[in-house]
Amino acid sequence: MTDLSSQRRIAAELLSCGMNRVWFDPDRLTDIQNAISREDIRKLIGDGAIIARQIRGNSRGRARALMAKRAYGHCRGPGRRKGAAGARNPAKRQWIRKIRALRKTLAELREKGEIEPRLYRLLYRQAAGGQFRSVGHLRAHLGIIMGRAR
Repeated sequence: MTDLSSQRRIAAELLSCGMNRVWFDPDRLTDIQNAISREDIRKLIGDGAIIARQIRGNSRGRARALMAKRAYGHCRGPGRRKGAAGARNPAKRQWIRKIRALRKTLAELREKGEIEPRLYRLLYRQAAGGQFRSVGHLRAHLGIIMGRAR
């Protein structure tokens, strides 16, 4: 077999890839061997006799399989955990999740007309003060208020 290293080097430059990614068509090796100028190599690239192979990446198949298992709770035991519960699920994140849910519920109740704007503002401030544990707790509190109002 003839030495095609110079053709490989020129093709790598023209294709903007490494020399290992350059592929020569085995049926057109004589044409590639005769190509000595950049213009000849360009023409062969245009014809498809020389192409750049796809980049080899790391397979994510195993990672996808693991994530699928974790989606339903496997591979999450105490031996896998690093960091305290407060580091894995910080108190601030918990608060953000809770207050957003409460504020959304209050806004919906105000839009429906189930609570008047004045009561909305009072409950909004109470939620910000941490009075309600959850949306359920807020609704229970509202039930007591509404029951007393009637």
